[in-house]
Amino acid sequence: MPTIRKRRLSAGVELLGDDIADVRVWAPSRRSVHFVTDEISVPLEREDHGFFSGVVRGVTAGDRYWYLLDATHRRPDPVSRYQPDGPHGPSAIVDPSRYAWSDGAWRGIDREGQVLYEMHVGTFTPEGTWLSAMARLEELARIGVTVLQMMPVADFPGRWGWGYDGVNLYAPTRLYGAPDDLRRFVDRAHTLGLGVILDVVYNHLGPDGNYLADFSPDYFTARYANDWGSALNFEGPRPARDFFVENPAYWVEEYHFDGFRLDATHEVRDASDEHVLAEQSARARLAAGARRLYVVAENDLQHSRLARQPANGGYGLDALINDDYHHAALVALTGRRDSYYRSYAGSPQELVSCTKYGYLYQGQWYTSWERPRGESTFDLPATTFVHFLENHDQVANPSFGKRVHQLTSPGAYRALTALTLLGPATPLLFQGQEFGSSSPFLFFVDHHEGLSRDIRHGRRIFMSQFTGADEADLGHPDDESTFRRCVLEWSERDANATHVALHRDLLAIRRSDPGVASSARRRVDGAVLGVASFLIRYDAGGPSDRLLILNLGDEMDLTPFAEPLLAPPSGQWWVILWSSDAVEYGGPGVSPLVVHPAWKLPRQAAVFLRPEPAPPAVAAHHAV
Repeated sequence: MPTIRKRRLSAGVELLGDDIADVRVWAPSRRSVHFVTDEISVPLEREDHGFFSGVVRGVTAGDRYWYLLDATHRRPDPVSRYQPDGPHGPSAIVDPSRYAWSDGAWRGIDREGQVLYEMHVGTFTPEGTWLSAMARLEELARIGVTVLQMMPVADFPGRWGWGYDGVNLYAPTRLYGAPDDLRRFVDRAHTLGLGVILDVVYNHLGPDGNYLADFSPDYFTARYANDWGSALNFEGPRPARDFFVENPAYWVEEYHFDGFRLDATHEVRDASDEHVLAEQSARARLAAGARRLYVVAENDLQHSRLARQPANGGYGLDALINDDYHHAALVALTGRRDSYYRSYAGSPQELVSCTKYGYLYQGQWYTSWERPRGESTFDLPATTFVHFLENHDQVANPSFGKRVHQLTSPGAYRALTALTLLGPATPLLFQGQEFGSSSPFLFFVDHHEGLSRDIRHGRRIFMSQFTGADEADLGHPDDESTFRRCVLEWSERDANATHVALHRDLLAIRRSDPGVASSARRRVDGAVLGVASFLIRYDAGGPSDRLLILNLGDEMDLTPFAEPLLAPPSGQWWVILWSSDAVEYGGPGVSPLVVHPAWKLPRQAAVFLRPEPAPPAVAAHHAV
C-alpha cells in the first residue's frame, strides 16, 4: 500500500501518493473553485475561513492545472511550486520527495567565519542556469567563499530580470531550470562546504502576473504606502499572513536553503504584536531543525533591532547589510559626492568607525534625508554587519554598471579590498569581483510594451540623482543587449590572475590568521594617521596582536609616532606579513615599511603586520 504523505503547507497542491493529490486554496472572495486540468474539472469543497479543498485522483508530478474561480476566471495556483510557462500559464504539480538529497551531514552555517558571494544565476554563466552555475562552484570554494547569496528566484514574467518583481513566491523560476535543478545546485554546494542563502522579497510583488487579488483582496492593504506598488497585508486575516510566513520555511524544507537575504525590510510594515519578519525567521529555524540558518537584512533605516533577539525587542535575525561602509569606501576611492554620497566624506575616520562599530549613522542627522537615521549598534558583534565594495544595487545604480576597480586606481582598490576582506565584519563579494570582471551589471527587465515604457521613464527619473548618468551606457532595461552585456566572461578569470591571487590570499589570511579570526570575538581598535591613512589594531597586547595600515594617499613619513596603537608589544617589532604592493597582485613590489627609526607608508597600499621578537640591536636600543 503506498505511503500517504502529510500536508506540508496550509495551501497548494501536494501529492499524497503517486496518483492522488491534496488540493487546498484560500479564496474567501469566491463562491466556487474548481481544480482544472485538460482532462478533469473537480469542484472543491468550501471550508471555514475561506479555504476550498479536496482530494483529486488521477494526477501526478508534472501535470499542469488551474483554479477556475466562480466558473469564469482561470488562474494559476497562488502556492504553485512551478510555473513551466511563466506566471501567466498553468501551474505544475511538483513532488519534492522524488529528489534524493546527499547532504544529510550538512549542519548549516553560523554567523561567524563567513564570506558571502552574491550571484545572479541568469548572468553568472552564458547558459544562465542552475546546472551551468553549479559547475563553477568549486572555483569559488577554492578561493575562500563560504556562502552563496542567490538573487531572487521566485518566478517573474519575461525572459530575463533581476527577480525583485517576483509574483510566484513558491515557484523557482523556469528561466534557470526545473525545480530539481535548483535542488542539485544546493546539494552540490553543500558537498563543497558552501552554504546557500536566498534573496527574498516580502515588501511588494511584481506589477505583472500577480493574481493574488483574484483570490482575495486581503493579501494587500492601503494602510501603508509602498514605493513599488500595493503594500502587503500582514495585519489582516491569518491565511493572508501565513502565505508569507510559511514561505521561508518552504525554501528551507524543500530546497535546503541555509538562510535568507531579506530585501528592503524597512518597507515590510507590520504593527502586529509579533512582527512578520520575526515570525518568518522563527518558523524557518524551526523547519531547519538542527541545521543552523543565517538571515541577513537590508534595512535603509538602519534599525539595529532586527539583529537582536526577540527577548530584547528584536527580530532574531543574524546580520545587517551596512551601506554606510560601501558609501564611505566609494567616496574614498572616487571622490564622488552626489545623491546619498553627500552624507559621507570618505575619510579615514569613517572607515575606522565602520570597522569598529558597523553603522556610521546610529541616530544622528542624515543630510541626504534631512532627518535622523539609524539606531545604536554598540552591543552587537562585528560580524553582525556585512561589508562590501560591490553588490547588485550599487554597481547598477550609482556606478552606472561599472565595477569598482574601473572607477579608481589599482593601488587604492587593492588597499580597500584588504580592509573589506580582513576587517571584522562579514565580507561580501559580487559575482566576478574576485577576478576583476569587466562585465557591467545593469538594470534589466522584460515586460510587455506598456509596462516597459513606464519602466524606462521611471528609470530615467531615478538615475537622474546620480551625476553623469548616460542612457547610452546604461542601455534600455528591456533591451536584450542590456541583459547580455551583464553575462560574466569567465575567460577573464585566467587573464586577470592578479585579481584572483589578491582575493584568494586575503581570504586565506582571514581564514587562518589568529588575529583576524579573533576579531569576530573581540572588538578591533583603530586610529587616524593622516588625511588619507589609518590603522586597524587586532587584539592589541594579546596573543594574536596584528596591525593593518592603509594609506590611500601619497607616500607618507609617519614620524612623529604619537599614536599608541602603532607601538609593538614589549620586546618585539613589527614585520610585514602581507602587502598589497606585492608583484603577484599587480603592485610595484614590496618595500621595507621601517627604515629604523623612520616609518614610510607606501603610496595607496595596505600592509598587514605581526609582531616578532626584535633583533638584539633593536632590543638593546629600546633598553637604553
